[in-house]
Amino acid sequence: MKSVTVATCLSLIFAASCTNKSNSKMAHNLPAPVAKIIPKQLEKYGDIRTDNYYWLNNRENPEVIDYLKKENEYYQKMTAHTKPLQDELFKEMKARIKEDDSSVPYFYNGYYYITRFETGKDYPIYSRRKGSLSAKEEILFDCNDMAKGHTYFHMGGLSISPDNTQVAFGIDIVGRRIYTIQVKSLLTDEVIADKIENTTGNSVWANDNKTIFYTRQDKVTLRSDKVYRHKSGSDPKKDVLVYHEKDDTFAVEVSKSKSRKYIIIESGSTLTTEYRFLAADHAEGDFKVFQKRIRGLEYSISHYGNHFYIRTNADHAENFKLMQTPENATEKSHWTELIPHRKDVLLEDIEIFKDYLVVEERSNGLTKIQIRPWNGEGAYYLPFESETYTAYTTTNVDFETDVLRYSYQSMATPSSVIDFNMKTKHKEVLKEQQVLGGKFDKNNYTEERLWATAADGTKIPISVVYRKGLKKDNSNPTLLYAYGSYGASMDPYFSSTRLSLLDRGFVYAIAHIRGGEELGRHWYEDGKLLKKKNTFTDFIDCSKFLIAEKYTAAQHLYAEGGSAGGLLMGVVVNMAPELYHGVIAQVPFVDVVTTMLDDSIPLTTGEYDEWGNPNEKKYYEYMKSYSPYDNVTAKAYPNMYVSTGLHDSQVQYWEPAKWVAKLRALKTDNNLLFLDTNMDAGHGGASGRFEALKELAKEFSFLLDLEGIER
Repeated sequence: MKSVTVATCLSLIFAASCTNKSNSKMAHNLPAPVAKIIPKQLEKYGDIRTDNYYWLNNRENPEVIDYLKKENEYYQKMTAHTKPLQDELFKEMKARIKEDDSSVPYFYNGYYYITRFETGKDYPIYSRRKGSLSAKEEILFDCNDMAKGHTYFHMGGLSISPDNTQVAFGIDIVGRRIYTIQVKSLLTDEVIADKIENTTGNSVWANDNKTIFYTRQDKVTLRSDKVYRHKSGSDPKKDVLVYHEKDDTFAVEVSKSKSRKYIIIESGSTLTTEYRFLAADHAEGDFKVFQKRIRGLEYSISHYGNHFYIRTNADHAENFKLMQTPENATEKSHWTELIPHRKDVLLEDIEIFKDYLVVEERSNGLTKIQIRPWNGEGAYYLPFESETYTAYTTTNVDFETDVLRYSYQSMATPSSVIDFNMKTKHKEVLKEQQVLGGKFDKNNYTEERLWATAADGTKIPISVVYRKGLKKDNSNPTLLYAYGSYGASMDPYFSSTRLSLLDRGFVYAIAHIRGGEELGRHWYEDGKLLKKKNTFTDFIDCSKFLIAEKYTAAQHLYAEGGSAGGLLMGVVVNMAPELYHGVIAQVPFVDVVTTMLDDSIPLTTGEYDEWGNPNEKKYYEYMKSYSPYDNVTAKAYPNMYVSTGLHDSQVQYWEPAKWVAKLRALKTDNNLLFLDTNMDAGHGGASGRFEALKELAKEFSFLLDLEGIER
């Protein structure tokens, strides 16, 4: 199911000098857990599938928990000899982090807001300073104190009242992305007693400083389907329902316009959007539809002055165009064009300032930022010289400024936050991610953008990074990563943790396969629904390309993907297991047909436009033809490390659990197969920044051990 994996930019020490190779010492003689077989027949269109492990679909069943614990024990015993390596990896990755780090402050409504970390602590501290960075610090939340006593903790949705005296926030202590919203007085530092349960965590304030709007989720499907109005300090049971999205393929979000004039409700599915808006000065009023939904019409809105600005695919604008309309005439018939549709340029987003329109675009697989003065004096692009990079706008909350804040990074260049004066064109780097340890030098690494050719002739971009001096002789261990769904672009990014692989001789590559949006909207359309198999064959063709170009060989090639990328892993090991020595599948969506037929499973119905609705025979048959779980057969599979979370709300834990059980029963090889379940977390894994490093150390040690690298 949907997950956009965001890379954590952590730091590193140079470890190449202590690299040592030996044979893997996995204890192959330990008996693996065997899940009992209870056949269950599943029938659709006269087609009968027998699921021997359907019984694992019950986290309340003690036998299920016992089985998961046995898998964890097996994994821990089988990898006990790598524990020193895991500890070493954890320490070196942690050593690269500037532990007492802080975000670049941003100014909003009279205050500078800062997020910072303290040495040795897992969670952020949210603070602000009034008027000046030299003013006294006000601590809004210290999440380290709030997380005490919880095995999982996440805070989200911080929202400050317009008069700066209150803050709404959401807390999840399970990892299932079900948040409780509360309000804290910033005058008394006390949390108001009322708790709003079963929410997404996000809320916005009306301009009366008393009213918040928030979204609730269906208790079974976890679909965000209702928007409520709440008065601070009142009983949540008396909250007023202001919108209910009854179409179960849509989900709702609530936000506030940058102009602070409107409260906005977005109701969206994969292919269609619809907005409603309400003047933030009139919290008790009724929301008005911006443009009623039309199947296939996607649009998003921004407000400035007396106009709305609309990014839309209306009238066959596949790569989107920008329109404008008066705020009192919002229907599509009133929209006028500002930026036309371009066949070779994807319009991704806009940022509005008093004197400038900033446009985020994507062409030839790379992100670009264009500055367009409203007075028409000439548009220009920010110059980016790297062969492969990522650039995007960040926190820009003020209309009345000439300064654009954006971020830049590449696979060898740490992430930077930059202020750019759009009038003078002066650039100031406010912060570059620090890589501690004193041995990192980006000039020690080579970045490349390669183009593989798919079976149908399509050129597929691959971003690659490795240490300079690497010989292309088919001997290099290589980790190939991809996602390839939901139009989510996996741009080349910097990771200090990745250096632990690069400095031990690994090549790291990202395959920008169809199903993402790297090369425009058509790239996404060609990798979904009845064209989904392009995603899988693209990845296989990229793998073959890296081998043919002598970066690596099958005995040194590893593949990795999570969530929908885990589905990718499941398919490629069925289609081309001989290409990979090992595979990491994180929270993998592998039981596609059964899941998509069960509309009680969280988030399923909203996925129909991505994968297809199996209640239509053509989609059922197509899904079944690639669904990893349904296509496991008696053959040799690569070494595999599969991870999941018991409380995962995106991909239920039983999908990877059933998959591993079936693989154990049918595979003909003696290769490693591990199921590692985090019993205290969900889709995103552990919540603390250091706990997440321990999970990554497990993955890296799996790869290094298969390569015989002990240190």
